[in-house]
Amino acid sequence: MKKSIAFFDFDGTTTTKDTMLELIKFHFGIFQFYKGMLSVSPWIAGMKAKMVSHQLAKEKLLSHFFKGIPEIDFIKICNDFTKEKLPGLIRKSALQKIEQYQKNNVPVVVVTASAENWVKIWCDSINAVCIASKLEVIDGRLTGKLEGKNCNYEEKVQRIKVKYNLENFNNIFCYGDSAGDRAMLEIATEGFYRSLV
Repeated sequence: MKKSIAFFDFDGTTTTKDTMLELIKFHFGIFQFYKGMLSVSPWIAGMKAKMVSHQLAKEKLLSHFFKGIPEIDFIKICNDFTKEKLPGLIRKSALQKIEQYQKNNVPVVVVTASAENWVKIWCDSINAVCIASKLEVIDGRLTGKLEGKNCNYEEKVQRIKVKYNLENFNNIFCYGDSAGDRAMLEIATEGFYRSLV
């Protein structure tokens, strides 16, 4: 029997802000955040000019702030962030829509370029599935790089297809807010771009 499924982007769709940047602010403070952003600004500018990949720019940012940090310490940072800061970043309309799907027995999957370290904690708390980027860890420490590809653009669809046979669903609802979500929106039977209605 065919059924329904709903895929939600996280940053900017389910939340009001980019949660990786908010995590950095939360842990390091505003001054260190902007100081660090200044250091990696050439890479961010290169990304916006389409001269540098999103993955490389993200890894430069991650490396600046988190390279070498023990994974156990990073897990604590993510737990604290998810408990203290993240609830205030969740869009009420997004949470209501997710709850509406779940009441109708429609599974909800959050598909995000952000790292699973904090997104999965939140997803687990609301009984949603998390598909996210993974941070590389070697010898118990973050390297500042991603493990595999950044979960954005076409990679979102690839990750979805690894986990789900879309032919089993006659209703595929997708929610996104940026160019990185367009490939995911194209697999939808009903796609919602910057709209939660």
